[in-house]
Amino acid sequence: MPTNKKDERGVSLGVYVDQVLPRLIDKALASAEMMKLRGRVAEGLHGRVLEIGFGSGLNMGVLPAEVTQLLAVDPAVVGQKLAADRIAASSVPVEFVGLNGERIEVGDASCDSALCTWTLCTIPDAGSAVREVKRILKPGGVLHFVEHGLAPDTAASTQRWQHRLNPVQKKLFGGCNLDRDMQMLLEVNGFEVEAEQLHLDGPGILGWHLLGTARPVVRSTADVAG
Repeated sequence: MPTNKKDERGVSLGVYVDQVLPRLIDKALASAEMMKLRGRVAEGLHGRVLEIGFGSGLNMGVLPAEVTQLLAVDPAVVGQKLAADRIAASSVPVEFVGLNGERIEVGDASCDSALCTWTLCTIPDAGSAVREVKRILKPGGVLHFVEHGLAPDTAASTQRWQHRLNPVQKKLFGGCNLDRDMQMLLEVNGFEVEAEQLHLDGPGILGWHLLGTARPVVRSTADVAG
């Protein structure tokens, strides 16, 4: 979003997105309920971990002892500043490896695990980001994730409201989408998903979450030949 764009009140949207929004997100995603979900998602992470959407480092406090290094990707410079104390308090070394999840300057098959919490909703080309994670994971590596997204078909009225309000949501919350089908997003970009759907307290349009793991689909030689 251009930093000089202004709304009808003359308030710079760039300042809001770049400076205010990261602080609001830091507070909203640090609740006891969200931290509990973070702890669940982090279970099983080990070795060298790629995290897309590092944000303000809220996951630093839930990383298992088996994690030896964290490679962080996030466009929010303010988020990195907010993360400074959390990084300092952790024994896990952090290396910032890029601002853009759609193109990550990390070698092929170089990470043991990957982590993504409330991030795929915002990346413009989320499919490219998912494929980058797949490229970077070592054979046998797993992506751990929790994301809000499209309500299930059993909540059709909520789906309709998500579609209607999505343009407003994207404008107010830095490109965040209400209505992305997270399971489909992962599956069409080469992952096999094992996850549970959760409904959290709060507005129904934001309440539906998918939490679990995704493993890159390995195609056999016969599949490729066919």
